[in-house]
Amino acid sequence: MRLIPTKKQALLTWLIGYGLLAANAYAEAPKAEEEEQWSIHAQATYFNQQKNNFSALYRGSNSLLNKSEGGGKNSYSFSATAFLGARLWEGGEAYYNGEMFQGVPFSSQLVGLGGFQNGELQKGAFTSPVFYNARAFLRQTFGLGGEKEFLEGEANQLASRVDKNRLVFSFGKFNTLDFFDDNTYSHDPRTQFQNFAIFSMGAYGYAADTKGFTYGAVMEWYQGDWVTRIARLALPSIPNTSLLDHSLSHNYGDQIEVTHTHQLNQQPGAIRVLYYEQRAFMGTYQDALTQNSSSPDLTAVRKDGTKSWGYGLNIEQAINSDVGIFARWSQNPGKTETQTLDISRSLSGGVSIKGASWSRPNDIVGVGYAINGISASQISYLKNGGMTAFIGDGNLNYKTEQIFETYYSAQIYKDLSLTLDYQRIANPAYNSARGPIHIIGLRAHIEM
Repeated sequence: MRLIPTKKQALLTWLIGYGLLAANAYAEAPKAEEEEQWSIHAQATYFNQQKNNFSALYRGSNSLLNKSEGGGKNSYSFSATAFLGARLWEGGEAYYNGEMFQGVPFSSQLVGLGGFQNGELQKGAFTSPVFYNARAFLRQTFGLGGEKEFLEGEANQLASRVDKNRLVFSFGKFNTLDFFDDNTYSHDPRTQFQNFAIFSMGAYGYAADTKGFTYGAVMEWYQGDWVTRIARLALPSIPNTSLLDHSLSHNYGDQIEVTHTHQLNQQPGAIRVLYYEQRAFMGTYQDALTQNSSSPDLTAVRKDGTKSWGYGLNIEQAINSDVGIFARWSQNPGKTETQTLDISRSLSGGVSIKGASWSRPNDIVGVGYAINGISASQISYLKNGGMTAFIGDGNLNYKTEQIFETYYSAQIYKDLSLTLDYQRIANPAYNSARGPIHIIGLRAHIEM
């Protein structure tokens, strides 16, 4: 099992990592509760994963291949991001993120799973580094009175003193999950869980192009213990491509999320409820089956203005200063082709434990589990040999997809961490004729 990067990847990782460490070492620490006029942050993350030679009774063009089928190579991803921010005027801020990415999924294409094993691979397959504008957006905050609070400076957030009651408007290019489906213990695949169905709501059809970003407007209303977020975000004009519809009037997603924070036994927690609707150029499984039941094809029945919707529940709760738990439930009708993952319903949860009890307070152990399912019409579509953008074994012995993930993240030096990750995926792509898949991964992450 080879988890060692190539010489080229190792050199690039070392150069970026060394640069970040040097910058971090010489950076002047900000004074306590001092507002920032500008900020520069950066991160670099390398994942390398290998899977076992799992059992497979048959395969299709969108199957995740085992070693015997020609899929024995590792999957890896490497990203490096610069986060720039500047204060423009009272309450006005601008942010820009330039990013480099290189990575290859298993079998060189992102197929064969409902919940994919590496959240960075939504950016596609690039054997050579690619450079692009990841985020570019404006943010305007309007104070509504009440007590003040201080927001710590971080990537895409200037240190600021703001009203606890406020309106915040953001417009431009960003990642949907920058605003929605947040969770203290399971949200960032660069530092926490890596599987899509565990670090996010699996059945949330959030807006994204092939690199994971979108364009649009978000309004946030902070009022005491409540936060309400509303957004209209661009979907691709052709599903699962980079062609975002910037008109925000033909291919788009609307969503609303309400968050309530609370104290339970003097420990912080939060409950988030989300609802979304999509309107886009998509096909439905039933139309594909009606047109040709022996060889159904979603792409042949796509129509403008096809609608879908879904909802989700997201809970987090601290048990004490070192232990926190989380859970998510999400569901959509599963009648249309996906804009994100082939998941119609998903239940996930887990626990995050800091290492203070073994004298490693900055280390983290995470254990998570997810159960994913799809709709009856998609099951029929796949049984008849249909393919989606991500799955299709040519047939289907349906069972729910079940994902177990655990990781240990060890702080090596200040903001440098190494993580050992293990995932077991039973019934990959909902097919009991394949798997289970065992995946072991090594992640290196540095930030400043």
